[in-house]
Amino acid sequence: MTNTFAGAYLDRRAELREDPDWANQARSDGETLFVLAAGLAQLVSLEKQPEIAFLRAEHPLVFGAPDSSLTLLGWFRGRRCVMVDIGHNSAERLRQLLPAASRLEELRPLASILPADSAGLLAYVRALMYWRGRHRYCGVCGQPTAPLRAGHMLSCTDASCGATLFPRLDPAVIVLVTDSSGERALLGRQATWPPGRYSTVAGFVEPGESLEDAVEREVYEETAVRVTAVRYRSSQPWPFPSSLMLGFHAVGGNQPIRHVDGELEDARWFTR
Repeated sequence: MTNTFAGAYLDRRAELREDPDWANQARSDGETLFVLAAGLAQLVSLEKQPEIAFLRAEHPLVFGAPDSSLTLLGWFRGRRCVMVDIGHNSAERLRQLLPAASRLEELRPLASILPADSAGLLAYVRALMYWRGRHRYCGVCGQPTAPLRAGHMLSCTDASCGATLFPRLDPAVIVLVTDSSGERALLGRQATWPPGRYSTVAGFVEPGESLEDAVEREVYEETAVRVTAVRYRSSQPWPFPSSLMLGFHAVGGNQPIRHVDGELEDARWFTR
């Protein structure tokens, strides 16, 4: 089973990011698929089955987009695929030019109803847009940054600085804690969640900490339960906003549940 947003949905062809003429090649290829993004929303069609609303090079929002707003994603369903950051357009212009039956929508509520490969592609797009939006200026000297390597690197425009920035991921652990019988699972909920929603325990890995150490710490901080037999299961891209979620199983002891750090509103053992 492949986790949501994961899998071989895209041939990234990273070697082509070094070609200085990549944008012209993408624009001149009549088969290129362009994915539009503004902030953390992407253009999707909701007319029937939700799907990415791909555009062609001749569409005004693509044709008029500066090369600096383009990012080469790779080959999707056998065709070149490019992200277009349209956030520089006014809301009125977008309203006039966006295709009928399409809207700029956030990925999270659509993830489970999009085709699996489309959900993966939009997770990739969302992660890149989040990174671009938060690194418009150099963190070393404060000067503007400019994209290089087909949009996969940002470089400080001050030649005396020359700092380079690459997309980064925040490692986070998520763990299914069961009791020794395997018949009960430890789940918790945050106060802001809809009524009745509970989830496995999750949290960010801290500097100087292994993944297994992070699992043990997070479960204890949120529930006061000590775990053993921590086993890695699988990983999942999680672009909300920029995480790589690393999934584990663990076995919890019989300590009373209490809230050490106050992050959870409630936590309890659930039977099947």
